[in-house]
Amino acid sequence: MHRPDNPRAVDGGDTDNDVFDALDDVAQEGTEFEGQSHARLATTYDPRTGRRLGMLAGCFSILLATAFFVVHHIKGRDEALLAKATAATAEQPLPVNVVKVQLAPPSQVLTLPAQTGGWYSSTIYARVSGYLAKWFVDIGDQVKIGQVLATIDTPELDAQLEATQAQLNVSEADVKAKEADTDFAKTTYERWQGSPKGVVSDQEREDKKAHYETSVAGLNAARARVKLDQANVDRLMHLTEFKNVTAPFDGVITERRVDIGDLVAAGSSNNTSPLFGIAQTDNIRVFVNVPQSASLQLGVGSMAQVTANEYPNRSFEGKVTRTSESIDPLARTLRVEVDLANSDFALMPGMYVTVALRLKPTSFVEVPASALVFRASGPQVAVITGDNTVKFQDVAIARDNGHLVDISSGLSEGDRVALNINDQITDGEKVTVAEGEGLRPASQ
Repeated sequence: MHRPDNPRAVDGGDTDNDVFDALDDVAQEGTEFEGQSHARLATTYDPRTGRRLGMLAGCFSILLATAFFVVHHIKGRDEALLAKATAATAEQPLPVNVVKVQLAPPSQVLTLPAQTGGWYSSTIYARVSGYLAKWFVDIGDQVKIGQVLATIDTPELDAQLEATQAQLNVSEADVKAKEADTDFAKTTYERWQGSPKGVVSDQEREDKKAHYETSVAGLNAARARVKLDQANVDRLMHLTEFKNVTAPFDGVITERRVDIGDLVAAGSSNNTSPLFGIAQTDNIRVFVNVPQSASLQLGVGSMAQVTANEYPNRSFEGKVTRTSESIDPLARTLRVEVDLANSDFALMPGMYVTVALRLKPTSFVEVPASALVFRASGPQVAVITGDNTVKFQDVAIARDNGHLVDISSGLSEGDRVALNINDQITDGEKVTVAEGEGLRPASQ
């Protein structure tokens, strides 16, 4: 086998020559086994090839080791710089956001949920027992005082009235009989009293006198029974007037719970059902529960503004007319009533409304709610002194307005307080003051 006349064969170097030498050796050995059915190719390698491969592997290993040491060095340097920076940061005071304490607005508006109620509101029950004969009004109807709302059939009451009237007639007839007997006893006694002495005995004279006095007593008793029977008749006659169920005042019917033929019972116990509900709504009462913290800043005559979701572009002006003068021990609230004119009946009893109450001026200071720290001893704030030292100060909360809290004692206007202070900061620790997140960040 001959080498081709190729420039690469000439200029390719020792490597190409070695390859061609190996191919020549293989060709020579192959000719020795010609004629056999299965020829085997024997390959031999030049020792120079293994040395070159080992040199290449060594160079690659040196490159890997060099790269490893370089990367390790860079990583160690970064870790050292990070540790140094961390140590420097740890030695510095912790940063805190602060705000300046300012006076609360002299006049404040407190907005609370409330509920409306009728000026008058009544549940009408039957005064007599019987069957509902007819009703004349239904829910939503405007009624006037004294207007008949329904009528009741009272067969038992009618029977009692007839019996009582008959008893009255008997009593009156008995009085007439007693009067006649008394007149006869009186004339008899007078005749026996005027008889000459010795004509009749003293015993008979005393007997006539006793009979006369007995007749007078019987007459008085009969007259008393007449008065009693007359009172029973009058009572039943008065009850018959309640057959007609009437409106106690001008208003609107809010409920009707009976229908024709229903059996109704007199009274307002748990076993009886009401007939109607009625409310007067040309004036409305608004009931609101004011927190104890604001109860002293609210008095009778304070202005109030009522709004309802159903009237987004309208407000109702009123005044505080009365308070319960007592704090609910469970809710810690003061019951307050606001009266409103409602001539157009825009507001209805039982509506959910919002009341804005104007409170009396105060001298409180205010801080953001995030400045408060609640501990076992009570609420505190972290006051930042002039040399940026933390001092935990006990405070008294006068009113919680949500984002801002009014403080009645413990702080003064101009004090700097920390916001969202870290639990790791202790009393007397130095801090770095940063710009606060509150409404009024303190200047550095």
